[in-house]
Amino acid sequence: MSEEKIITEKEIHNNPELGAILERNTGLKQQLVDYVGTKFDQGEVTVAMIVDVLALEFPEFMVAVAEENFLRGYKSGLDDAYGTIDRKTEETTEQ
Repeated sequence: MSEEKIITEKEIHNNPELGAILERNTGLKQQLVDYVGTKFDQGEVTVAMIVDVLALEFPEFMVAVAEENFLRGYKSGLDDAYGTIDRKTEETTEQ
């Protein structure tokens, strides 16, 4: 049986992916990274920097992404909850 990784509340709010430095390996990525780098006046651009710029300059996009993530997370939570109920029901009927 695999062990479940338990994280703290502090770890939830610390996503290492946001600190990833991006490469310019596609056309769109090149434009986006260059734009954000110019905005921040920096050569290296992180995911968090792009999120900040998009939230400021393209909030409609960020709201759509946030809503989709919320709904997927909510559905996943409901699926987990109903799965737990179903397992408890099966355990009770087997006894």
